[in-house]
Formats: sequence, structure tokens, C-alpha cells
Amino acid sequence: MATVPATPSLAPTHDTRGRLNGILFVALFALAATQLAALPFFANLGISPLIVGIIAGALYGNALRQGVPPSWAAGINFSARGLLRIAVAWFGLRVSLQEIAQVGWSGLTVSLLVVSSTLLIGLGVGMKLFKLDRDTALLTAAGSAICGAAAVLAFESALRSKPHKSAMAVGSVVLFGTLSMLLYPLLINSGWVRLDTLGAGLFFGGTLHEVAQVVGAASNVSPEVTHVATIVKMTRVMLLVPVLLVVGIWISRAKRQGQAEGNGKIPVPWFAFGFLALVLVNSLQILPSGAVSAINQLDTFALTMAMTALGMETRLSQIRQAGPRALATGAILNLWLVFGGLAITLGVQRLFG
Repeated sequence: MATVPATPSLAPTHDTRGRLNGILFVALFALAATQLAALPFFANLGISPLIVGIIAGALYGNALRQGVPPSWAAGINFSARGLLRIAVAWFGLRVSLQEIAQVGWSGLTVSLLVVSSTLLIGLGVGMKLFKLDRDTALLTAAGSAICGAAAVLAFESALRSKPHKSAMAVGSVVLFGTLSMLLYPLLINSGWVRLDTLGAGLFFGGTLHEVAQVVGAASNVSPEVTHVATIVKMTRVMLLVPVLLVVGIWISRAKRQGQAEGNGKIPVPWFAFGFLALVLVNSLQILPSGAVSAINQLDTFALTMAMTALGMETRLSQIRQAGPRALATGAILNLWLVFGGLAITLGVQRLFG
């Protein structure tokens, strides 16, 4: 007698429930991180929910991870990988070509010079001087060069690197970005560094790590400096796409020449093209401003979930192996951003002044 094939069940499987439970767990954790970041202490320091999320996730992952059911791991992994790529793409709605045009060639030139020089110095110092592996050096350099934790997330996704390497890079961003955010207004307001409104905006937006740090530091100088600095910072964010593509080509060539592991294929970051497409959407003003604002809030929460999940997958024992060397690389990069960035700002102002 012929066997009748079983009808597939439409009910959620155990694996599906576990994945959903893992995602919900990360979401609740990220919600708590968002509430903490809104407290005056964190808000005044310009510490974003992303930073609070990865720290809280790492603390939980190393102290209490045994309490998480194994079936939830897939949901945590999805939040740290799949959701991350989607969130980075939607980050493009924060940038518009009109804003970039407002600061003209000065802002674009400062952004290009700072991003390219910081990446090259980070790779050289990290890999040659401190003997870091390629991924750790590149993640640390990207966080300093482009847009802090968001850049680390984007590169982590493209490189498919291990979570503890991202945690080290984010730690560098947190430490040195916060120190610079406190230092920059002091330099300008005390008169130790003399820059006009445009120059101060170029300096702040072109060299500070996080978007929140740029706003926090510049708001202690003037609204006009804050406006220019924010636009310059978003110009640096815009460079995330071409930098990811260049890095993909570089890694592919290294693989073909036998200098790196892998199959030789270019790791095309599809989310980078999504980022660029949404920049164009925002520039064309297709979506209502209220919708853009709501999407950006959801996107920040999604990025916070991704950072929280990365923290949960991070082990402090792995960080300790290269922590001092990664921090030393971040320290040198921060010195370059302060002094080299100031020199670039003054040079560009003379060039276009």
C-alpha cells in the first residue's frame, strides 16, 4: 500500500519559536539600553544607545549567559548579523545630497582626507607595529575614520569577523571618542585653537568618532558650528559605501594572491548599496518628514539590538588577548585625528578660502 506523504505542519516549529524568543530577548535588552542612554548622565556625555547596548550585552554574555536556552542562539545570531545589515542600509535615510552640498568642497575634501589617512594609518600601525590581525586593525581604523560604532558594525558584517574583534573596536571608539568630545569644546572656547565657525565645524565633524559625539561637542560651542559639523559628519558617513567596496576589492586580491584565507570572491556588501539607494530617496524627499523621523528611530533601535547581540556573543577572555594592542592603535589614531585633523582643516580652509 502506497504511503501517503505527511502534510507539513503550519504550526511554528521548536526552532522557529526559539529564534523568535531569541530576537525578542535581544529587543527587550535593547529597550532597556535605550532607556539607560536617555538618562541625563549618558545623554550629556553623548553616549548613544548603541554603546550602552554592546556594554550591557557583553556584561550579560560573560556573567549570566548560561541562563539563555540554546534554542535562542539563532535569534541572537540573527540580530547580530541579518538585522545588522538591514539597519545599516536604512541608516542612509539620515544623509542627503543637499546637506552635503551646503558645506561644498571644503567638507568633502576634509572628509576624504581624514577617512583615507586614518584607514591607512590604522592598518599600518595596527598590523605592522602592534601585530594585530587584519580584521581587528581594520575595524578599529574604520570606527575612528568614518562613523564610530555604526562603521564597525558595517565592516564586521562585510568581513564576517568574530564578535570580540568588533567589541575591541567599539571600546576604542567609546574611550577616545568620549575624551575628544570633552576636549574639543575646551580647545575652541579657551582660544587654544583659533578657528572660525566653518573651521570649527569642519574640525568637529571631520574628526570626532560618533554622530552623537559630534553633536554633543559642537553644541557646546554654537548652533552654527553644530549645523556645519553635523553635515560634515554625515559626509563622512556617506563615504562608508565606497570604502566598503574598495576594502572588498583589496581583500579579494589578497585572497587570490594567497595572502589571506577564503575563496577569492569579492565580499559584496549588499547593504551598502541599500544605504546608497536610501540616501537618494532621502535626497529626492519622496517620503514625508514624519515617516523619515519614525524610520530613523526604528533604525536606531535595530542598530542597538545588533550591538546588544554582538555584546552577548563577545567573550572578555578573547578581548584580553589583543585588548592593549587594539587600544594602543586607537590611541595613535585619536592623536592623528586631533593634530592631523586640525592640520587638514587649516590646509583645506586655506585652499578653498
